[in-house]
Amino acid sequence: MSEEKPLTRRWLLLAVGAAFNGIVGVALAVPVVGYLLSPIRKKSAYSQWISLGSLSQFPEGQTRLADFVNPFKKPQDGETAKTPCWVRRLSADKFQVFAINCAHLGCPVRWFPQSELFMCPCHGGVYYANGDRASGPPERGLFTYDYKLVSGELHINAGQMPTLADQAKLVTIDGKGKSPCLG
Repeated sequence: MSEEKPLTRRWLLLAVGAAFNGIVGVALAVPVVGYLLSPIRKKSAYSQWISLGSLSQFPEGQTRLADFVNPFKKPQDGETAKTPCWVRRLSADKFQVFAINCAHLGCPVRWFPQSELFMCPCHGGVYYANGDRASGPPERGLFTYDYKLVSGELHINAGQMPTLADQAKLVTIDGKGKSPCLG
C-alpha cells in the first residue's frame, strides 16, 4: 500500500508560486494577443464611407474645403466630430482628397489658390497642389483619403484618419506608389 505524503511547506510554496506565475502569464498574454489580432479588427471596424456631397460642388481644376462628421463620434466629441478635408478635382472622375493636417505636427494647412500651394501656419510647411512636400519641416506630402464616386456623389473612407500606416498599404500599380483610386 502507498503512504500519503504529508503536505509540506516546500510543496505549498511551490504550488502558490506556480499559481501566481500562471496569473501573471495570463495577464501579460491578453494584451499581447489583442495587439497581434488588432489588424484584423481594425480592417472591419474602421471602414466607413461618407459622402462629401455632389460632384457639382467640386469644379474641375479647383481645390475646395469640405467637411464631414466622423462616423465614430462620441457624445463628448461635440464640434470636434466635424472633420475638414481638401478636395482637389483633377478631371471629371479623378479626385485627390487630402487630410487637412500637416504631415509635420498636424496643424491645419490652408490652400492659397494664387500660388497653388498648401501652407502650414505653425512651422512653415509648404505643399504643392498635388499634396507633395515643397519645403519646410515636413518630410512627406499630405495624407490622402481613399475615395469613390457613387451616384453622382464623392465618397471618402472616413473611418480612420490617414496616416503613414495607411499610406504604406497603397498598391503600386504604375511604379509610383499611388492608390488605384487616386490615379
